Amino acid sequence: MKVQIFIPCFIDQLYPQTAFNMVKVLEKACGDVVYNTNQTCCGQPAFNAGFWDESRAVCSKFLKDFEGVDYIVAPSASCVGFVRNYYSKIFDNSAQHNQVKDLSKRIFEFSEFLTDILKIENFNAELNGKATYHDSCAALRECKIKTGPRKLLSHVKGLELIEMKDVETCCGFGGTFSVKFDAISAAMADQKINNALDTGAQYIISTDLSCLMQLDGFIQHKNLPIKTMHIADVLANGWE
Repeated sequence: MKVQIFIPCFIDQLYPQTAFNMVKVLEKACGDVVYNTNQTCCGQPAFNAGFWDESRAVCSKFLKDFEGVDYIVAPSASCVGFVRNYYSKIFDNSAQHNQVKDLSKRIFEFSEFLTDILKIENFNAELNGKATYHDSCAALRECKIKTGPRKLLSHVKGLELIEMKDVETCCGFGGTFSVKFDAISAAMADQKINNALDTGAQYIISTDLSCLMQLDGFIQHKNLPIKTMHIADVLANGWE
């Protein structure tokens, strides 16, 4: 099975190790992993900011970069959810409509691809400690991802997973929301982190680094005794 990987902009620039860890796990699971160096952005930032024409140009490039029959896997439910749910609106009544329908069936969030397509849950990963899982809004509401990541984490040796209060509540990031409404965003992050700390967890794990970036900023600012980890970094831990 050949897999094309899509690496979102902020992961490419800020968290490249997570991308490498995703590749490490995928290569163990299915072998043939390909990275198209021409790829750029999925178009979500421009779309969310109201620049639909500019977004359409970026989305058209995404369609071209990932045309074919391969699966596409990304370490971000936010990007995957955007492609699945909004490309059909962007390209409605266009010559690219059928291409969009095909693409939406081939693109998957990383953990979703492991559990739903490859049907693999155990990677012999190891991480000693207590953790709590954060459901990102995009994963939960746009990609319908809930049980898969928890199944994967249940097989990690040494890891105790504890559910936090109000686990489905937003972390406060929301893209430009955190910039436009910074006070509200900070309060939401504060609530989420306090709920995580109440579990006694040492780690907050999620499918989305956008959420983890938001939470980690608050954690660093307050010097709190908890760390954030993307699920790809967890599954790649403890084995060569």
